[in-house]
Amino acid sequence: MSKLFIAGEVFHGPGSLDELKNIKGKKAVIVTGGGSMRKSGTLDRAIAFLAEAGIETKVFDGVEEDPSSATSLKGAEVMTAFEPDWIIGLGGCSAIDAAKIMWVFYEFPDTDFDSLIKPFSVPVLRNKAKFIAIPSTSGTGTETTGLAVITDREKGVKYPIVSYELTPDIAIVDGEICASMPAHITSNTGLDALTHCVEAYVSNIENNYADALAKGGLEIVFNNLKEAVNNPNDIKARQNMHDASFMAGLAFNNAWLGIVHSLSHQVGALYGIPHGASNAIFLPNVIRFNAQATDRFPDLAKVIGKETAEDLAQAVETLRSEVNNHSSLKEFGISREDWDKNLDYIANNALIDPCTGFNPRVPTLDDLKTIYNACYEGLVYAEETLLG
Repeated sequence: MSKLFIAGEVFHGPGSLDELKNIKGKKAVIVTGGGSMRKSGTLDRAIAFLAEAGIETKVFDGVEEDPSSATSLKGAEVMTAFEPDWIIGLGGCSAIDAAKIMWVFYEFPDTDFDSLIKPFSVPVLRNKAKFIAIPSTSGTGTETTGLAVITDREKGVKYPIVSYELTPDIAIVDGEICASMPAHITSNTGLDALTHCVEAYVSNIENNYADALAKGGLEIVFNNLKEAVNNPNDIKARQNMHDASFMAGLAFNNAWLGIVHSLSHQVGALYGIPHGASNAIFLPNVIRFNAQATDRFPDLAKVIGKETAEDLAQAVETLRSEVNNHSSLKEFGISREDWDKNLDYIANNALIDPCTGFNPRVPTLDDLKTIYNACYEGLVYAEETLLG
């Protein structure tokens, strides 16, 4: 027997933010990022809807990209003092992920990150509060996943904290909120959603629901991402991408991910490369690597009118170019000397990343280093590629 893990309630479509006025409770903490939700008026609208519901609100803002453990602990302190019965993550994945971990430390102040990084080790939540996720970007699907990624800045490591306890109680998927999202973020996050679809479909967990969602999400991304990037006020394309992100998140919440994410977590933590951008660089070569172990890639290729795993890899590369994303890691200004110095470190961390355990092909350390080197240079991965 299997269980389908999904946000408890899902409200989607343009204007669905107003569902906040129907929430029952007393106090809410809204966790948000660097100011885009305030500038767009979305934060004020959310506060107004909650006031209409009779809920007192406190805002914790300023969550940075790749949220840190320090920020998470600071937010938990605010929650402890305010005692909310609702926690609301509003904004990009960083704000929502940080809010999830603040929630854990609010309910369990004596826990620590070392005990949380083991998969499925988050203690039972909802003793003090429930969780609402309202994404402003269309990529991570964190509004329906039991995943939060937190960065330890001192160690230069990203920790994917995995537990179904983190799956939100309510998800509000409102494409209008994305209208102010810049083109480069639309591109990065859309390619992140695409990666989720591909990795969930070929993971070593078989799940018919995840398969259907992954295929459907992939088709929507290929049909809508360019329009969302080029015409930001096209709310239909925005909503379609928001829906695809949710579908991809629901797919991987039930089938999990693979080494694209293992590789990306490390370069994001060490070099600050945007997650969706690094995913888009790794994905074609990981398709080529994993095609040796699974025959599922042609299924995805056929969704977009192609035939083979290589066709799919090349289609990703074409889309990546069309939405103005980089094709190599060195384009982010990483010197070869610095890359070589850190290669063993990031490859070792990628090998033990939780996502590696769900990859359809078990990689060796040398496999990961080979993929890393090919993607650093922007080369096509091949089995015989020599390590740099």
